[in-house]
Amino acid sequence: MRARRFASLSAGAAAAVCVAALVVTDGAAAAPLPGGLGPCVGPACPDKYPPVNNKDYAGRDNGINVYVGGEFQVREAAAEAEGRVVVLGDFDMAKRAGASSVYNVGIAGVGSRVPPPDGADFLTTGGDVSVAADQRLLADGGVVRHAGTVTGTVTGKLEKDPDAAKPYLSLREDLRVASKCYARDGATPRPATGTAVNQGYRTLFTGDGKSALQVFTVDFDLTGATGGMQGIEFEGIPAGATILVNMVGAARTINTYTGDLNDQDPLNKLRERLLWNFPDATQVKIAGGAQFQGSVLIGEPGSTATVTASGMNGRFFTTGSLVHSSEATGGGGQEFHAYPFDGDLPECGGTPTTTPSSSSSSSSSSSSSSSSSSSATTSSSSSTSTSPTSTSSSPTSSTSTSSSSTSATSTSTAPTSTTSSSQTSSTSTSPTSSSSSSATSSSTATSSSSASPTSSSSSSSTTPGPGVTTSTTPGQPGATTPGGGPSDSGPLASTGSEVRGLLVSGLFLLLLGGALVVLTIRSRRRES
Repeated sequence: MRARRFASLSAGAAAAVCVAALVVTDGAAAAPLPGGLGPCVGPACPDKYPPVNNKDYAGRDNGINVYVGGEFQVREAAAEAEGRVVVLGDFDMAKRAGASSVYNVGIAGVGSRVPPPDGADFLTTGGDVSVAADQRLLADGGVVRHAGTVTGTVTGKLEKDPDAAKPYLSLREDLRVASKCYARDGATPRPATGTAVNQGYRTLFTGDGKSALQVFTVDFDLTGATGGMQGIEFEGIPAGATILVNMVGAARTINTYTGDLNDQDPLNKLRERLLWNFPDATQVKIAGGAQFQGSVLIGEPGSTATVTASGMNGRFFTTGSLVHSSEATGGGGQEFHAYPFDGDLPECGGTPTTTPSSSSSSSSSSSSSSSSSSSATTSSSSSTSTSPTSTSSSPTSSTSTSSSSTSATSTSTAPTSTTSSSQTSSTSTSPTSSSSSSATSSSTATSSSSASPTSSSSSSSTTPGPGVTTSTTPGQPGATTPGGGPSDSGPLASTGSEVRGLLVSGLFLLLLGGALVVLTIRSRRRES
């Protein structure tokens, strides 16, 4: 009798353990972004990131904050890009006359205040670095590692390295494939767990209240009915869930006033597990007076992304080109702030598909403020131009600057832009924009030199693409790893760590369940 009871209890326990193991290991389908991108990297990462501020450093982050597969253009009155910046093509700075003459990379006067370690590569380019006359690119405390020539004034340590971008070349294809995979399983759209409705004054995202991965598919612009700013709100999102917003379509615009400097807005609390994915768009525009929250992934290598939002708070990874700018009629001080992405995304394994061919661009045009329902429509215009080749120079000026940008009360914008590309080349033009916007910004600088900028804001372009050889090893001491910096900084942070723990636990429980089943069978055989 005791043996029978033991057998029954053992069988029940084995079944329960096996079920528990299956439930636990089911979570292993989650994964981080390719190449270890997203999380903070290194031993000095803060336990918690502070709101946007200008206080002492809260920690150090050796992860890539901005990755650009094409070229990076700085236009109009944009101010800075905090964190490490990797550009496979050219970096071209030509701000408008009358705007601040500087642009910071690496360390920002106002931001998360979690910059890269001293001496890290603040800016890496596979092409040229071009700075307009009487303007300055500031990388104080870090390295500007460039494969091409440097023209204009650049501070920091300059390192000529023909293989500067080599460690990061494969990331472009990995990110392209991941962006497609996050939106679709083959040709089938990834099932959404919630709904997104553009109500004119806001777009409301409603989750299912239970899934660890909240997926939304959006086939409209996040703008008011006439293209102006609108709110962004999420509800029904469980604590700790990852939010994946797939912005599908050939051209997409987000123009919002949601997100603040002090982390009081509800959207700010979702920042480090929120990813805005643009798998198809050849034209992406992110605008508005807000501190935009969440990381961005753009998967089309022939794309041009134009960012005029007051602040971007999260990682920014594009396989195409990037224009960091301000509205032609508005204030300046636009900034990228370094905040991590710690979400768990769908597993996207397998061999990458073929590289997409070049694609033409379309851009959206809109105006006025938000009201009524429905999303904005898009129309297109585009142009291309060829790049200048520049001669070298070796800058020596030193300085530190701080710039801060707060709100803009704008109503709409219109990027016009470009283009086409394959893995090896792309062309782009800088945007022109219309409509109104007002902003307040402040910047201060202590410096040994000053000048008034003289450059244009509406053209330029290059033939970027990863113009880097692949036959030799990188020149950076210690080599580099795609997700972070020098390999001696330790392993890359990975959101998969908690998944690995679940796998180990699940395996242990499965083994224990199997042992109990064997004991049950043996006991029954003895009885018989």
